[in-house]
Amino acid sequence: MSDVRQHAEEVREQFSEHLDLTVEEVEKRLDNLVNEYRVPLEEARRSVVSHYLDEAGLERDDIRSGGGGSEKVNVEDVNEDEQWLSLTAKVVDLWDPRSDAVGQVGLLGDETGTIKFTKWADSDLPELEEGTVYHLGNLVSDEYQGDYSVKLNRTTTVEETDEDIEVGDDTAEVEGALVDIQSGSGLIKRCPEEDCTRVLQNGRCSEHGEVEGEFDLRIKGVIDDGTEVHKVIFDKEATENLTGIGLQEAQDMAMDALDTTVVAEEMREKTLGLYYRVAGPTMGRYLLVDEMEKLAGPTDAEDVLIKARSM
Repeated sequence: MSDVRQHAEEVREQFSEHLDLTVEEVEKRLDNLVNEYRVPLEEARRSVVSHYLDEAGLERDDIRSGGGGSEKVNVEDVNEDEQWLSLTAKVVDLWDPRSDAVGQVGLLGDETGTIKFTKWADSDLPELEEGTVYHLGNLVSDEYQGDYSVKLNRTTTVEETDEDIEVGDDTAEVEGALVDIQSGSGLIKRCPEEDCTRVLQNGRCSEHGEVEGEFDLRIKGVIDDGTEVHKVIFDKEATENLTGIGLQEAQDMAMDALDTTVVAEEMREKTLGLYYRVAGPTMGRYLLVDEMEKLAGPTDAEDVLIKARSM
């Protein structure tokens, strides 16, 4: 069976309760995008799914990802985008939503750490109470800058329990040399759609297609502590503190050069090979920097720079 055919069967299955689709018509849409317009298969699938969501009047969280079950996991195991899962977790914190589409937003925790959750306003679910432990089924994971979160939707099950959970600490601290600034760093554009902050690739959001993006700054870096390397992400504020380059200055640099890559190159020149102490929560394989201190570091940085150039 071809990859296109397999994806077509999975998409048809996703919408089997909502639309009268045949595998052949789904396959035709996918094949047209992949072979006629050279769209990568995964992106083509997202586009086709978005089309059928609009046709059915559904939200993405109302359908299962292809072939996915609701696997029971711990917080530390949430490391994939659009993963259907179940958690037993305590509501650690709640804060005010910034959108009318969001009913509740806050932090869930178990023995392995904490994770942000969003409950949609139209999900028709009970209010979660701070300090209470729940069995939560049919959650959907989401990813932003290596930071994973979960969403409660209309298919989510909520069961309050009498048990208590000692929530684990998922913060970390790393000291070492910044040996690499990876692709996707510098001046970037994000999708402006509500509750979507995905980074655009060639002007396209993987979920919403071609959009007029909004500028942002970030650094996806690698810090070597002398024993192992750690992947870290600096958000806009942390990137400005690290590099001294603000968002407007970065936009001006890119406009003068007619090239956004000059921003990342300037950031590399300012920071690569220098030593830092960073701290923050760990999400998946990344440490999200919310505290940073520049260190003196070893007097001879040549070995570090050689390693950086080889990465």
